Amino acid sequence: MPHPQFPDFAPLKLGHRAEIASRLRHYRPVTSELTFTNLFMWRGRYKPHWCLHEHQLLVVFRPGEPEGFALPPIGPPSRAAVTRDLLQWLTDSGANRPRVERADRRLVAEIEAESDGARPSLLVKAERDQFDYVYRTDALARLSGRSYAAKRRHVERFQRGHPVVYQPLVAEHVDSCLSVLDEWCRQRRCDEEPDLEADRRATHEAVTHHEDLGLTGGVILRDYEVQAFSLGEMLNDQTAVVHVEKANPAIPGCFAVINQEFARHAWPTVPYLNREQDLGQPGLREAKLSYRPLRLVEKFTIELGSSQRRSGVSYL
Repeated sequence: MPHPQFPDFAPLKLGHRAEIASRLRHYRPVTSELTFTNLFMWRGRYKPHWCLHEHQLLVVFRPGEPEGFALPPIGPPSRAAVTRDLLQWLTDSGANRPRVERADRRLVAEIEAESDGARPSLLVKAERDQFDYVYRTDALARLSGRSYAAKRRHVERFQRGHPVVYQPLVAEHVDSCLSVLDEWCRQRRCDEEPDLEADRRATHEAVTHHEDLGLTGGVILRDYEVQAFSLGEMLNDQTAVVHVEKANPAIPGCFAVINQEFARHAWPTVPYLNREQDLGQPGLREAKLSYRPLRLVEKFTIELGSSQRRSGVSYL
C-alpha cells in the first residue's frame, strides 16, 4: 500500500507501526513523544495523522480543526524548510495557533544554522512543562544513598508482611491491570476530569495492545493479586521510556515499588530511563524531582513569525 504523501495525511492505524516505528528508531529520538506507542495510545484524544514529505515523516494532530498542531518533522537534516511548509499547511488548514510542539534541541539547531533573513522567521519557545526527566537506571533500581532514604522507607512500608513479587506483564495479567486502572480512576474521579479520563483511555490502549506494540511490561503482586503495573520500550539504544505506571493508591508504597522493580527487572542493561514530563502539575513535578533526575530533555514550540524580521529565528 503506498504511503501518504504531503500534503495528504492519513489517520494513524496499528498497521502503520512498522513504517513509522522504523523511521523513529532511525532518528534516535531523545523525547518521549517520538514512539509509535505514544502516538497510538493517545490517538483517541489527539487524532494523529501522518504522511511523508520526501525523506521526512510528518505527524499532525487534529488536522483541519482549530486545535490542530504538529510534531517536529522526523528525518535527516536540514528540516528548517519542511518545518516552514508544515506550519504553513497548518495555517491554511484553519489551525487557530499553527505550531510544532515537542521539538528537540536538534531541530532548533538546524533552524538556527539556516537563518539568513531571506525566509520567514520562526519563533522558538522552550516549554518547561514538557521537559522529559531522564534518570540513571541503576539509581532507580538500587535507591542507594541518603537522597533516596524516603523512597526506601516507602518500599519497606509496602513490604511489611507482604514480600514483593514482580512478574513480567503477560496476556494473563491484562484484566487485572485494567482493574487496577479502574481503581486508580475511581479514587481520582477520572469521570470528572477530562485530562484524567484521557489518560485512562490511553493507558487502556497501551495495556490491551501491549503485545501488538512490542512493549515491555511488569506487574507487582501482593497476596497473589496485581496491585501495580508499568509499560515501556526502548527509545534509543541507550534509553528506555516508561509510558505507563499505575498502582493501587490505597496501598502505601505501591508506586515506589513498581518504579524500583520495573527499573531493576525490565531494564538491567539499559543505562538510562526517560520517565516523560510533569505537564506543569506541581505534585507530579515534585515526585519526579524527588527521584533525582540525571538531566531534563528540553522541548520547544515553534511558530511562524513575520517575514519582515531580520533574523531567521526569534525566541519568545
